[in-house]
Amino acid sequence: MDQSVINPTEATPVQAPRKSLNLFDGALVWPAMLDACKKLHPRTQLRSPVMFVVYVGSIITTLLWFQALAGHGETSAGFILATAVWLWFTVLFANFAEALAEGRSKAQAASLRNLRQTVTAKKLEAPKHGEPWQACPSGDLRKGMFFLAEAGDVIPVDGEVVDGVASVDESAITGESAPVIRESGGDFGSVTGGTRVLSDWLVVQVSANPGETFLDRMIGMVEGASRKKTPNEIALTILLVALTIVFLVVTVTLLPFSLFAVQASGSGAPVTLTALVALLVCLIPTTIGGLLSAIGVAGMSRMLQANVIATSGRAVEAAGDVDVLLMDKTGTITFGNRQASAFLPAPGVTEEELADVAQLASLADETPEGRSIVVLAKNRFNLRERAMESLGAVFVPFTAQTRMSGVDLGERQLRKGAASALRRHMEALGAVWPGDVERSVDEASRRGSTPLVVADGSRVMGVVELKDVVKGGIRERFAELRRMGVKTVMVTGDNKLTAAAIAAEAGVDDFIAEATPEEKLALIRKYQSEGKLVAMTGDGTNDAPALAQADVAVAMNSGTQAAKEAGNMVDLDSNPTKLLEIVEIGKQMLMTRGALTTFSISNDIAKYFAIVPAMFVATYPELKALDVMGLTSPASAIMSAVIFNALIIVVLIPLALRGVRYRAIGAAALLRRNMLIYGLGGLLLPFAGIKLIDMALTALNLT
Repeated sequence: MDQSVINPTEATPVQAPRKSLNLFDGALVWPAMLDACKKLHPRTQLRSPVMFVVYVGSIITTLLWFQALAGHGETSAGFILATAVWLWFTVLFANFAEALAEGRSKAQAASLRNLRQTVTAKKLEAPKHGEPWQACPSGDLRKGMFFLAEAGDVIPVDGEVVDGVASVDESAITGESAPVIRESGGDFGSVTGGTRVLSDWLVVQVSANPGETFLDRMIGMVEGASRKKTPNEIALTILLVALTIVFLVVTVTLLPFSLFAVQASGSGAPVTLTALVALLVCLIPTTIGGLLSAIGVAGMSRMLQANVIATSGRAVEAAGDVDVLLMDKTGTITFGNRQASAFLPAPGVTEEELADVAQLASLADETPEGRSIVVLAKNRFNLRERAMESLGAVFVPFTAQTRMSGVDLGERQLRKGAASALRRHMEALGAVWPGDVERSVDEASRRGSTPLVVADGSRVMGVVELKDVVKGGIRERFAELRRMGVKTVMVTGDNKLTAAAIAAEAGVDDFIAEATPEEKLALIRKYQSEGKLVAMTGDGTNDAPALAQADVAVAMNSGTQAAKEAGNMVDLDSNPTKLLEIVEIGKQMLMTRGALTTFSISNDIAKYFAIVPAMFVATYPELKALDVMGLTSPASAIMSAVIFNALIIVVLIPLALRGVRYRAIGAAALLRRNMLIYGLGGLLLPFAGIKLIDMALTALNLT
């Protein structure tokens, strides 16, 4: 073993900052303002057809201003300049919203880049502990190579454990301080570069080449600039383009109509190109057009704030459209660790006597089941933990051979364990196995519980019933999903009796018992053939086929590499219940988009009442009746509408980035709410806003 190399523990991982930047933090705002100017490139503007129309309108009015300066203007140079400036502001504000959203994602990506480091790896020629290792930079490791990671070492790159078991600190990746166990075989054999081994050792096979690690993929996933449009966003863009074309045609036809009207009446003046551009910009859905991209980027950013990495905006959006949730029982619906729920005493034994013996036999049992027995005895009968040292206690650990554990107190032998193991123990002592205890064991098993038999010497004290405990509040969350039209399905390997009991208690809509990987895959395909979107979680290699098939596939970071590659999201916390939160974030993004689209379309009405009378009142005085806001002058009316059209984008940026408040309501109820709040609000707010701007312009003598 080469001891002359740099100690691998000298390179310590940088903790990923978990502080969330404020929405208008200076670290985000100033770069976003610079990026907003950079986005004025025509190629960038073409990505949003609606804003490209505003962009072209800004160029036209700017050229008209230069023409006015040369003495050939269609109206005053000051009015044209003011219109051009506010049109440019409209474009810049939309660029700023997108840049601000991208800036938040880039800040998150930067915090992940801080985890990158070059450490000295202990390269092995053969996957065997104890073999001599050779020091090499982590960047020299390639897929298929092997390395050794011992206590205190930083894991240099991603890999799969092929030998050993160790406690690993993954806080640099997940933000969670609790260490996790990584071992060869099973579903917890994947390790991530940048994490640290706390105890023991691991022999790891490299699973990714440089630039292809999980950390590299995470950084790429959160880069908002690389986000592709989702199907719903594309559909909405098509709708916005259609509306833009309609208003463009309408606006273009107004010029010859105006010329004809002036010639026929012999009075008034034809509408100016500046006014037509202002009308077009105000009538097309610029509000949602300017915020649409920011909404999508912000959706991915909110997902990352929940410690979930989404591979694309498509995955986030699909989460909002999910019809069916497939969830594993253990760890998602239940706590995963069976907990003591009842003491079932044998004939002639009180429940408190059974609880006392069971607690004594469990004081050295550090498993969740053992601790739950101690807690249940304490809560039920106020039995406190005893000072075992003063009793001269000798603890008997659980072994796979005896399937029992307990404690010896002098001549007294207290044992607990599986019924079959305790029965053999009793028979070896020459004791009689009580029939009532056997019946308690059978009844607990039929209820889907795990029975543990407790004995004091040759006397059987009774049964401790362990059961899967359904998580608190999970039933209410399933009810919320049901109100939203989402079907919940529990998938478990338990028998049908146990599955039915848990499903009824949790309130899921359906369940599949004794499920195999093939059955999971077939179930997903069945729902998809019915036109439904399916979401599921998984962490094992056997989950990979179903994850690859699901529309929203959330892989656990603690799971295998195969599961993470098959999913389109990775939960860094490895919390299966996160699936519910993911669906809520996806639906919140869709709700935000729907709310702002409703507002954007409805607020055009007020601008129509402001600009159209201003444009044609000289030719048709009767149109003065449409000036319900009583605006000061035609120039003031046009300018007020243009200013409002620009400022409303700035006002709505926080809503676009934070999202509307999530509510578990159905599509019909959501539509009614959007029409009432954002539709009516979008109709009334511009009337007040345009009038206030008009009053301010008049007071400042700017019209």
